[in-house]
Amino acid sequence: MATPRGSLLRGLGSAAVLLVQLLAPAGAVAAAADDGALSATPAASYRKVPGGSLRSVLPADGVDAPATVAPFLLRTTPVSVEEFRNFLASHPEWQRGQIPGLFAAPGYLAAWQGDMDSNPLQANSPVTQVSWYAARAFCEAEGGRLPRWYEWEFAAAASATRADAREDDEWLLKILSWYERPGNVRPGAIGMDEANLYGIHNLHGLIWEWVDDFSGLFVNADSRAKGEQKTMEFCGGAAVSLADRRNYAILMRLALLAAMESKQHGANMGFRCARDVESQPQTADAQ
Repeated sequence: MATPRGSLLRGLGSAAVLLVQLLAPAGAVAAAADDGALSATPAASYRKVPGGSLRSVLPADGVDAPATVAPFLLRTTPVSVEEFRNFLASHPEWQRGQIPGLFAAPGYLAAWQGDMDSNPLQANSPVTQVSWYAARAFCEAEGGRLPRWYEWEFAAAASATRADAREDDEWLLKILSWYERPGNVRPGAIGMDEANLYGIHNLHGLIWEWVDDFSGLFVNADSRAKGEQKTMEFCGGAAVSLADRRNYAILMRLALLAAMESKQHGANMGFRCARDVESQPQTADAQ
């Protein structure tokens, strides 16, 4: 699959996360039962996204070539506050009071009343104010990984009835309406929207989402750079000229991700996880 390459920052981040995991007990995300305050979290639901050729806003060759996306599995919903709280119970090194400054900026989970007290947030709302490191650690604990940009974009191009609805003006207008909301409004409950063609919820209209290769998403909107690709040479990654500028919703997400640093977070920045098809047991929900 053609994919943006990560930067040196990402490499350092991966090494740091690995170090933390080496110091932490292994195990999947599980509900804690020690204080009776945490509820069991149902197993996460993943659905298969078939993959294929993608006319991405980031052409694979930096000019106009489509990207090729291999089949993958994607969480049907973003990670919720309750799910992340249960993760913190079994992986306390990611709690607000214990996480090293290298992995989280001030304000990490700032809306929570305490390290394990997520009030006043709704348990079934998406967790936000998490760093890329924390999101990545959660997904690894769940047996997955963060989706790559092309995977996320492929899944997010689908409406409820079409695999690629990006030429549907009515659908575009609908997803763009979310961006008109004030940025300080807390996201509502997960899964209240209509699922897309693959059974995936909330790819639009609820939160921004981390992707695994965000640090390689350097872009150059200046068409005069087309042909020279100096930015691509500079970052050694997927710096490209933007295509499909009509797709403002995706472009805004791309711009935000390109401006982020791994330990940063946002009031509406959450995440979901993905898995490779070959790593997933064959279950009815993953068909």
